[in-house]
Amino acid sequence: MAHILDKTGVVISNRQLSDRLWIIDIKVDALGADLMPGQFVHMLIPGMEGHILRRPFSVFYVSEDGSVITILYQVVGFGSKHLTTVEAGMAVSLMGPIGHGWNAPEGVSSALLVAGGVGAAPLFLHAQELVASGVDVEVVMGAQGDKALVCEPKYSELLGHEPHLATDDGSRGHAGFVTDVVAGRIAEKQFDYVACCGPEPMMRIVSELTLNAGIPTYVSLEKRMACGIGACLSCIVETKQGRKRSCVDGPVFDASEVIW
Repeated sequence: MAHILDKTGVVISNRQLSDRLWIIDIKVDALGADLMPGQFVHMLIPGMEGHILRRPFSVFYVSEDGSVITILYQVVGFGSKHLTTVEAGMAVSLMGPIGHGWNAPEGVSSALLVAGGVGAAPLFLHAQELVASGVDVEVVMGAQGDKALVCEPKYSELLGHEPHLATDDGSRGHAGFVTDVVAGRIAEKQFDYVACCGPEPMMRIVSELTLNAGIPTYVSLEKRMACGIGACLSCIVETKQGRKRSCVDGPVFDASEVIW
């Protein structure tokens, strides 16, 4: 894990993609270049200095020179709603990179990446990494509806074709849950690695399907966090090896070790 940096970045843009989804680009020297797929940053949101707790955000992608990180975020509470008011040119304090990210087993030749909702963002850098190393990568992506599939264009560009899609309302791809598509794919094709990020119930079901099929599976468990550096114990994950901290022991865990 890279040394955690405390950096000040500058917002390049902050734009709305759908009703609740926004994307923010931040220029921050060194941090992006050191960040590994699956790690996150801890942000002190401008204008919220009265709130001492930072907010954790996964990184969607990084510019080629590592100077700009892009974060996809969903408005779910006061902090993320306030983040939508941050404008280009404003300074933002970031700690990172934090946590243990994706680490595919040696010798992987065929990988299945499974994303639910905004969980598609933390998987993208890993998809880039796997494709660059010559791994055959398939992506299954699900969301409530077509408008929430905001990560699909980046994945389609990377893969050279559209991912397998599923929407709850049937507006695009398979009409139903992403877990239905996963069950079909592992029945049709042999994979030797699965990485999954999304709502916890979805990850639990995906893990049951893939582990029962004998496929090594890893999940990103992004719990609510306070300190982000392992001191406060607010982001505990129960595992067969005892209680682990999502922020520093994770957020990526071997699914076979997780006690759901």
